[in-house]
Parts: sequence; structure tokens; C-alpha cells
Amino acid sequence: MKKTLFLISLLVNGVLFAQIPAYYSNVNLTLTGMALKAELAQKITNTHTSLLQYGDIWSTLQQTDLDPTNSNNVLLIYGYNDGDGNPTTDRTRNKNNYSGNIGDWNREHVYAQSLATPNLTTSSPNAGTDAHHLRSSDVQMNGDRGNREFATGSGNAGNVGANWYPGDEWKGDVARMMMYMYLRYPTQCLPTNVGVGSSVAIDPSMIDLFLQWNAADTVSLYEKNRNNLLETIQGNRNPFIDNPYLATIIWSGTPAQDTWNITFVKEKQINNFFTIYPIPSNGTITLNFLKAEKITSIKLYNLCGQILREEINPSIINQEFIVKDLPKGLLFLTITSNQTTSTKKIIVN
Repeated sequence: MKKTLFLISLLVNGVLFAQIPAYYSNVNLTLTGMALKAELAQKITNTHTSLLQYGDIWSTLQQTDLDPTNSNNVLLIYGYNDGDGNPTTDRTRNKNNYSGNIGDWNREHVYAQSLATPNLTTSSPNAGTDAHHLRSSDVQMNGDRGNREFATGSGNAGNVGANWYPGDEWKGDVARMMMYMYLRYPTQCLPTNVGVGSSVAIDPSMIDLFLQWNAADTVSLYEKNRNNLLETIQGNRNPFIDNPYLATIIWSGTPAQDTWNITFVKEKQINNFFTIYPIPSNGTITLNFLKAEKITSIKLYNLCGQILREEINPSIINQEFIVKDLPKGLLFLTITSNQTTSTKKIIVN
């Protein structure tokens, strides 16, 4: 019996970790919160071995931004309609039609240059020439966005007052690029400078808007292809394209897609922080914190990412906290302390 259980464990873990790219083989994925953020930041910085000149970006985008359904075209970020006769709203364009004229595509700094501190430049290889946040975009659409900050919206791309909504198709792309830029250039490219939203408890520089977009708009084949090519061109990857759930582990918020199924691993690690009983639950659970630590928030989400319950700075008595009247189904409980953030699944019968 023990041998059978051991083999099952090997099979489960083999399937689990087989999905994680070899790129992350020396990254400690058992970390959470700011510790994982620091680990991933070091990884993408150390492996960014090829710094591109701005002139290189044209040929780079001709490779990375290709339409998966038509390799003659690039996809245009913020674009949404190829059939309305208006080139500004085009979603695709011939990859060779690039320049600065009407009907061309050009290089969009998704992290707007003037919103960085200091401003991004393109005179030498730096954050302003990092292809992970440079996308092909219609010239006029690029101009319409300008340096507007990203803000909540719905439907197609366009102005939201003084701000900018990237469109339903592109909001996840934008979120994952902003997260990458923050890790890669942590003092220059703050999320709070480029988007409108509330700061998260564990990290005042990250905003809830990008966590929501990361969860709502899952990774596309186009993003995956782009990430693979940029590893060969620049040397580094965007971790949040590889697994959006890494953002949840770091910053909490709306649970994102876990493409590596590492939730299981995190549930094992979380036992070093607190325990939950009983599981499954009949509607009431008790959180038992295994060490004295300041808990800043307790949040309960459903499968759609909606917050069902939220306790800010909860009162922990004798290292316990009781949550009652839970709805039936599969739920996610996220605990944030002054040290880390952890998410655990709960089944309520």
C-alpha cells in the first residue's frame, strides 16, 4: 500500500512540475508574497542578457507580434475591427507596413515613456527598448492612447475620461506586461504610475486593476508565442504569461488562472503559516495561525473571482479566527500578513 501511494505521489508531482518551463528550474517556487517577487525579479534580470537597440524593435516585432492565424500580419494592440474601413481600429496589418504614416503600424510603449520615473528613453538599450512591453500598434491608435493611464472600462479600446481602456481582448496582456516591467525595473516602472486603481495591502506600488485584468483575460496563444520568441531574442521571459497565478501568490487579489497547477504546492506550504479546519466544511471554518503575525486582510472569493467576504485588520483572538455562514461550493481564501500572502482552496458542503 505504501509503495502504491508513493508511486501515485510521484505521478502527481511529475505531471505537476512537467508543466513548468525549464527556465524556472533554479527559482524557488515555494516562496510567496514579496519573497517570490524578489526571486522572479532576480531571475528575469539575470537572464536579460541581450539588450536591444530601439532600431532592432522593428524586426523583433515582425517576429514576436505575428497573428497566429496569418503569419503575414502582425496583431495591433488596442485594435478590434478589420472590416469597418477605419485603419485606426484595425486589429491586424501586414507585417511590412510599418513606419509613422497613417495606415502604418509603429512601436507602442505599453508602459508609456513619460509615466516612468525617470522617463523611459530609446537612445540606448534600457527599459525603453525592452521588447516585453513594446507592441505593434496602429499609428493613430498609438497617438490616441498617448501617455494616458490605464483605467477600468469595457468593450473596445478607447478613452475613459482622461484615462485609457485597452479593450477586453488586450487588458490581460497589458496587466502582465505592467507586472513584468515592475519586476524588471522596480523603481522606474511602478504600476501606480501607469494605472488607476487601489494599492494592494502587501505592496503599495501594485494596484488591484492589473490583478483583476490578469485574472479576467487569460493568456492567449499569441502571448505564449511572443514569450517563447523573446526568450531566444532577449534571454528572459515574462513569468506572468507562463503562469498568471504567480501574481496571485505574490499580491493576492482576484485568483488568476493557475496554468502549472501549483495551487496544490502552495496549499502544502501554507500549513507553515496557518491551518484551516474542518475541510470540507459545513459552513463554518476556523483559521488557526501557527505563529504570532500581524494579519492585514482575510478575503473570500468564489470561482468567478468575486469577493464574497473581506476582513481588513481582523481581530485574531488566541491565534484563531472563525468564518461563518459560508456558501456551498469551491471557494478561495486569501490571507495577507505583513510578511506574505497565501491562498487556499476551501470546499463547503
